[in-house]
Amino acid sequence: MGYMSFLDTFKEAMESKMQKPKIAIFGASGMVGGMFIKILEERVTDCELQLFGSARSAGKTIPYKGIDITIKETSEHIFDKIDYALFAVNGEFSKKYAPIAAAAGCIVIDNSSAWRMTDNVPLIVPEVNATDLAKHKNIIANPNCCAAPAVVALRPLQAVYGLSRVIISTYQSVSGAGVGGMTDLRETQQGNPPAHFPYPIANNIIPHIDKFEDDGYTGEEKKLMAEIKKILHQPHLPITATCVRVPIEYSHSLSINVTLQNEFILQDIQKLLAKSTGIVIGEPYPMPLHAAGTDNVYVGRLRRDESCPNTLNMWVVADNTRKGAATNAIQILEHLMGEI
Repeated sequence: MGYMSFLDTFKEAMESKMQKPKIAIFGASGMVGGMFIKILEERVTDCELQLFGSARSAGKTIPYKGIDITIKETSEHIFDKIDYALFAVNGEFSKKYAPIAAAAGCIVIDNSSAWRMTDNVPLIVPEVNATDLAKHKNIIANPNCCAAPAVVALRPLQAVYGLSRVIISTYQSVSGAGVGGMTDLRETQQGNPPAHFPYPIANNIIPHIDKFEDDGYTGEEKKLMAEIKKILHQPHLPITATCVRVPIEYSHSLSINVTLQNEFILQDIQKLLAKSTGIVIGEPYPMPLHAAGTDNVYVGRLRRDESCPNTLNMWVVADNTRKGAATNAIQILEHLMGEI
């Protein structure tokens, strides 16, 4: 190879290496899509961003790092020009477009429930199972908004003591139901009838999220239990859940009762959790007000359950729109891009 040919080849290689990653957000005008944009702006240093949505959203603009980006209508012929696609869409959209994107070489990080329990699709919470990213085939699932903080809190206990059984009760904010949930809270506070929830949510709690199944569990409860098992690689973990909607705007809270395989000293549990990635010990106890607008998983009210051997109670809180959705997806993206 001649000297000039070598220089040309070297220049092309360097230019390729320095190219900005091409990232696209689908469902950009929705609540979670908007949070994707916000957190991408906060955490990713440089990228070429495109926004996509429905025909109804196409043509609208959204500001990003000082410029207005126009939302384009989604089509099947765009994915070969995109490196990473963040899907803030429903499962029907994802089932249709994620395989098209994957076949075009685009890596999809999907926030819907469409792919979470598919065997060859990794379900990722980076603090817990980032190594599973090596198994992806261009589709990666983002977990349920309660599963993500739950496994962040449970994983250190699993690693040191082992898990024998888990009981979870969730107290989930209305933003977990999207714009409809937020609107219902405001409207029912004014005495108007609900349009999204089956009952008024103002001054009320509703132990019903998603559809009821034949065994009396709701779809939300089934998703939470199954996803925790998959993320923790413990498919036979005995676990039960009750999911409740509460009249606050942001942050989900979880009461977790966990039986460990080995004996423990409570102070050792506190030290273990305090030094674990992504966890903040909340004093005197964490509340949704503390978690809203942050990316941490807050843990508190640690106490021994005297009614059952080797059993612990803890209270866990996280912002459902951030760590429960968008932040977790952007953390996955950072791992893929080598920024973590």
